[in-house]
Amino acid sequence: MNPTHAPLRLITGAFILNSGISKLGADEETAAGLHGMASTAYPFFADMKPKDFAELLAYGEIALGSALLAPMVPSAVAGAGLAGFGAGLVGLYLRLPGMRQEGSIRPTPDGTGIAKDSWLVGAGLTLAAQGVLGGARHAAKSARRGAKDLAGSARDSARSAVPFTS
Repeated sequence: MNPTHAPLRLITGAFILNSGISKLGADEETAAGLHGMASTAYPFFADMKPKDFAELLAYGEIALGSALLAPMVPSAVAGAGLAGFGAGLVGLYLRLPGMRQEGSIRPTPDGTGIAKDSWLVGAGLTLAAQGVLGGARHAAKSARRGAKDLAGSARDSARSAVPFTS
């Protein structure tokens, strides 16, 4: 993990992990509310039981928060997960009635809490892009070093194969 990614990963990871842990023991009313919002925006969740949905969401958030906090998980992987999660929340914002002002993308007071989750998409894409680009830079440096070593070995072999004449 790049040290510059640590603050972003620590803050988002801790927040999402806590959110997931908090949902583990969701009561029926909370589970129904979470499920109702999700199934309105994403109808394929409609057939799930609310408690099952809340548990699935809780474990997903725990997994994502843990991945963000674990330094051995590459930033590209953690960032892709964060961007995907954020995109799902932005989908809620765009699809749920009453979240946006009429004829606008601007949030209503009720929508501001969900609209702010768009930052998760940006943070995730940044981590993913920097992780991929950092890996590509590292690979290019390694390839360059390998090519220099190979060229040096070839040069040394060529020098030793040609006898010196005086």
